[in-house]
Amino acid sequence: MKYTQYFNYTRIRPDRTGIKDEWIQRAISEPIRTEIQSDNRIRRWVRIKEENKYLRVILLPDGETVHNAFFDRDFKEGK
Repeated sequence: MKYTQYFNYTRIRPDRTGIKDEWIQRAISEPIRTEIQSDNRIRRWVRIKEENKYLRVILLPDGETVHNAFFDRDFKEGK
């Protein structure tokens, strides 16, 4: 996977250190929802059963460079 410098910087935050690369890869390859932002970045979500949370991954418009990844407390699967 490719990462932005921003992602590498924010990844060391205490609330994000537990996010595994395999979870990020799963969000990229098997998302339960995908949205395109107004800046053409791509949002993808995946449910992480081990954490009982939803992970949101933000990709650059190339669809492969990870810009951000965090547990999304507001995500609702049915909406």
